[in-house]
Amino acid sequence: MGMLKEIFSWWSGNTWGTRFTIWRQGQFVGEDEFGNRYYVQKSGVGPNGKPRRWVVYRHLSEPTQVPPDWFSWLHYTVDTPPTQETYHRRPWQKPHRMNMTGTPQAYRPSGSIVGAGQRQKTTSDYKPWRPQ
Repeated sequence: MGMLKEIFSWWSGNTWGTRFTIWRQGQFVGEDEFGNRYYVQKSGVGPNGKPRRWVVYRHLSEPTQVPPDWFSWLHYTVDTPPTQETYHRRPWQKPHRMNMTGTPQAYRPSGSIVGAGQRQKTTSDYKPWRPQ
């Protein structure tokens, strides 16, 4: 089952084609705390005049899994990857979490259609029009 999953499911890791491209053109730069691996083009430049940078996700291909420090490097905001600099989080910064929309861990306020409970009524609550 593992081999079939690698051949047909591009969304849950890297396929054989991706592995070949990484072997041929990629240089490993680092790995984040979630297990995502980051690469840069070995030689030459991409279409924007800079070496290409890319990420291979550990699990699902969900871009919100990329932490802010690696996001900055991927999008050419900073030149040095987080593995080559000392990045210290501020005390007020929360740990990075991926977007939970569409998952069981998604935020559901009380009174939402899929959430439990009911919304409390307010004085300026909506009153629908009813024909008489």
